[in-house]
Amino acid sequence: MQRAYIEEIARYEGQEVRLAGWLVNRRSKGKLHFLIVRDGTGFLQATVFRGNVDEAAFVRADHLRQETALEVWGRVKADARAPGGYEIEVLGLEVLSEPEGEYPITPKEHGIEFLMDHRHLWLRHRRPWAVMRIRDEIERATHDFFAQRGFVRFDTPILTPNAVEGTTEL
Repeated sequence: MQRAYIEEIARYEGQEVRLAGWLVNRRSKGKLHFLIVRDGTGFLQATVFRGNVDEAAFVRADHLRQETALEVWGRVKADARAPGGYEIEVLGLEVLSEPEGEYPITPKEHGIEFLMDHRHLWLRHRRPWAVMRIRDEIERATHDFFAQRGFVRFDTPILTPNAVEGTTEL
């Protein structure tokens, strides 16, 4: 079975693939669980239907905590209702690692101070994830622009907070 990344999931429509990532959110509707999974390249909805997986996997899917590392495998299908237009119909699920405590950033709204105190975790979410990709694209385009015109990029030495008598000692 082919290992797939979310950014290229459309290539695998109708095929069975393996997908590894982290659980962003989970919701359930009786015989169906919706798992939102991210893998560093994007976000994808995985649907766990009671008839498609064994009972242990179905029960397990209903009790996964946010940021659980997992691997799912199943069939990719187009669905306009799914975030991104595609989803994976899960045929199997394996938990790779569970978080030790509750993840502090829940799907509810948080204040900016709270998010800044937990910035290392907040960067995993959709909005900062998208901002980082836009910023990367702008920086790459700027570097390419100047490189194509013969400029040389160099990084300055590390600046130290120490005061010195003269600039020759710096």
